[in-house]
Amino acid sequence: MNDRVPASELELRINKFRRVMNEQHPDWKMAVIFSRINLLYFAGSMPEGMLIIEREKDATLWARRGFERAAEESEFPAIMPMGSYRDAAPSYPKISNEIYLETEFVPLAMFQRFQKHFPFSTYKSIDFQIAQIRAVKSVWELNFIEKAAGIHQRVLEERVPELLREGMSEAEFAAEMFPIMVQEGHQGSVRFGMHDTEMALGQLGFGESSLYPTSFDGPGGNLGVSPAVPSFGNRNIKLKKGHLVFVDVAVAVNGYHSDKTMTYMFGEPLDKEVQSLHNQCVGIQNEVAEILKPGNTPESIYENIINGLTPEFLKNFMGFGNRQVKFLGHGIGLTIDEYPVLAKGFKAPLEENMVFAVEPKKGIEGVGMVGIENTFVVTPEGGRCITGCSPGLILVE
Repeated sequence: MNDRVPASELELRINKFRRVMNEQHPDWKMAVIFSRINLLYFAGSMPEGMLIIEREKDATLWARRGFERAAEESEFPAIMPMGSYRDAAPSYPKISNEIYLETEFVPLAMFQRFQKHFPFSTYKSIDFQIAQIRAVKSVWELNFIEKAAGIHQRVLEERVPELLREGMSEAEFAAEMFPIMVQEGHQGSVRFGMHDTEMALGQLGFGESSLYPTSFDGPGGNLGVSPAVPSFGNRNIKLKKGHLVFVDVAVAVNGYHSDKTMTYMFGEPLDKEVQSLHNQCVGIQNEVAEILKPGNTPESIYENIINGLTPEFLKNFMGFGNRQVKFLGHGIGLTIDEYPVLAKGFKAPLEENMVFAVEPKKGIEGVGMVGIENTFVVTPEGGRCITGCSPGLILVE
């Protein structure tokens, strides 16, 4: 399948945007998209520039840097070069007083430069509308997510056990796993929607390293390389017999991600109690998967699961200590952290072909983070797992 976003796909996305805006903001006149991931989604390329969508006119992609590439690789029908916003402004002699923007992504300096040449007086956010639109994947999008998921299964269930050896450091393990992921088809980078978040690979740890405090909004921990790079793997933590190995990494193909966590017992089995707690997490994943059906709400799924757990199990569930997160899973697509989230407050019903990473995990003092994560597609029969069926805690001898 061609990596280019088909013209028909781009047209459907723009039309869906217009429909959602007409329903939720009936008086809208102009929306402007700046973030490169959303430019990729709506226009099929990632230039430095902006996409202007007007209610009554055709949308135009304006490219400051990367025009030639956008013109070559995108099937979007209207792509124009600009040196600055000043060059685009004459094409919009009547500017609406109210503009719709991605308030989660537009820096203040960019906002001011844009407003200088497009003199609107007020603005509103389109972040939620775009998140809603991106949440339901097309068949074309699912193709790439499933390719990423296949890579995930091969690398974490088959290749990783071959890499683990006594005395290797976390950093060595990460450095050896990464090229295998790329050889299998991983694009080499992963993306997040949350502000100021970057990761070269993901979170991985030997033993209690997987519990180490981090600012990342997820249940796992990670000591990482240093304070400057609190991810990847630490050079001084070495693999020992009896260690739990925790690997939580994303894979992406043509921009689209899958997410998966696998755990391993190195050298010998862990205590039966630890294995039991891990298996409870696997059971929770399977229970969530059964109800990932159109019509069910993320909030009801979250509450049904949480209300069925004992206070003892909830201690250090979805984190460790006071760093427990309040969700069971998250949408995934062009970024790892997409709408909606399996958590309280997300009341809109699920739709077929939404994609979720479901990740029930539990921190265990002296051991590390047990649990599992796989990527599921919402179907009328429940969540269809696309990243493999291993229950994890694989014994590597």
